[in-house]
Amino acid sequence: MARRENPEINAGSMADIAFLLLIFFLVTTTMNVDSGISKKLSEKPPPDYVPPIIKQKNIFEVNINRNNELLVEGERMEVKDLKDATIAFVDNGGGEGKVEDGVKTGPCTYCKGEKSESSSDHPNKAIISVQSDRGTEYGTYLIVQNELLRAYTELRNRLSMEKYKIPFNELEEAYKDDKNNEALKKKVEDIKTSYPQIISDAEPTN
Repeated sequence: MARRENPEINAGSMADIAFLLLIFFLVTTTMNVDSGISKKLSEKPPPDYVPPIIKQKNIFEVNINRNNELLVEGERMEVKDLKDATIAFVDNGGGEGKVEDGVKTGPCTYCKGEKSESSSDHPNKAIISVQSDRGTEYGTYLIVQNELLRAYTELRNRLSMEKYKIPFNELEEAYKDDKNNEALKKKVEDIKTSYPQIISDAEPTN
């Protein structure tokens, strides 16, 4: 009786199939990317540096507790209301600006706020202090930071439109495309100086 031979499996194309499957999964698989907010850290002060005295009314306290609840100036607040509250604080213009290089900046002539004596004196004195809890969700922290940045964006866009007839974000993009343009550089610096973004992160609570 003739011996029956088992049919051979052609494995020559198996490597090609595996390679194609690998490419397929690499192309179709999505990967989670951590989101964040770009921040420029302050430089270490010199040993003889004496910190300035800051009035409490020039500090806007934003707290996020471990339950992801928002407290602004000690009062509960919804995140959707944070941007407008921040604008009201920064744009208050209730007093004199700080002295820069020995020159007084004077009162804020472009501010549209209530000029309340109990709120910030000037945008260049307005400090936003953010304090979270170690149990605060990172996503909540990012949402809060984003609302604060939106407040500054709105203020800068408004002033830029009034002075230069162009939103600040477009002005900034134009300068990025033409770094040698001194006129654009001065305009960008003018708006940034008028509404300096001063957001401080306090040590998280336990």
